Amino acid sequence: MLSVLLAMASCRSARIATSAAGTTIKTDASVAAYVQEYADMAIREMERTGVPASITLAQGIIESDFGRSRLAREANNHFGIKCHKDWKGMKIYHDDDRRNECFRKYSDVEESYRDHSDFLRQGSRYQSLFDLSEKDYKGWARGLRKAGYATNPKYAGMLINMIEENSLFIYDSKQKVRKEKINQNRVQDEVIVETHPERRDDIDNFVITRVSRVQINNRIEFVVVEEGDSYQSLMDEFELLSWEISRYNELEMGVELVPGQPIYLQPKRNKAEVGFNYHTLKEGETMYSVSQKYGIKLKVLYERNRMENGSEATAGKELWLRKNKPEGFR
Repeated sequence: MLSVLLAMASCRSARIATSAAGTTIKTDASVAAYVQEYADMAIREMERTGVPASITLAQGIIESDFGRSRLAREANNHFGIKCHKDWKGMKIYHDDDRRNECFRKYSDVEESYRDHSDFLRQGSRYQSLFDLSEKDYKGWARGLRKAGYATNPKYAGMLINMIEENSLFIYDSKQKVRKEKINQNRVQDEVIVETHPERRDDIDNFVITRVSRVQINNRIEFVVVEEGDSYQSLMDEFELLSWEISRYNELEMGVELVPGQPIYLQPKRNKAEVGFNYHTLKEGETMYSVSQKYGIKLKVLYERNRMENGSEATAGKELWLRKNKPEGFR
């Protein structure tokens, strides 16, 4: 599962970012490698303590310079946590805000991840963060900056950009990997029971892992409507409000959902993903279907193409998806 999610998150054109050390580097391959190595740890810590996996990964990437900093290499410290007066473990000394400061040293990276979660969970100045949703990575990023986790005034923006540019928010979704009880009336159950006869008496408690139907388009989470889906079922499944489904998909409240229809779980964007500059309208397509196809706000799509809201383009017309069509261009 993680390899599939990683592929979705990392299939982007090369981007440029600034590390905590201030160096400018390409992030696509570096982020992909880091996420592949540590996403499982971040998800486990989210399940254990409630710290969003996206926040943990973004902090780990920035604070450890993609796992390449001296603290990460020599002390397994991926979050730049200093010793403080109550630290009883191993130590390493490193120049930071001041020369030769004391930082925590760990036996392995997993211990660093656990200590990072506990550091936030047990620290009084971070308690308000745990009132936020695990999916509210922006609130967490701003709260960490406000609480003084880092001295850089742009720290919240750095975290948010790292998460959004690399779709790290997909790791916060509780729908991504979930456990379900097996229904004894299904054929699959018989196969599992025969394969694992010792589990026959405990079939009610047997669980399987199922990959979620959540997909990513233009760095936005979406699902394809299935038979039986309704506003209420999607609200329950993905912890949304009814107005969020309508607003994110620019639908009037109560419009019937149709199987095969894409439904976004987050707001659409102002332009298409890199590489999708134009779309030639096909027979049967509408401005709305194009906006859903590329994850662009319908109003913005009209503005980019200098069209009146509510109007439709004819088949064969080229629509601009990332830039505004020049005046006078036909």
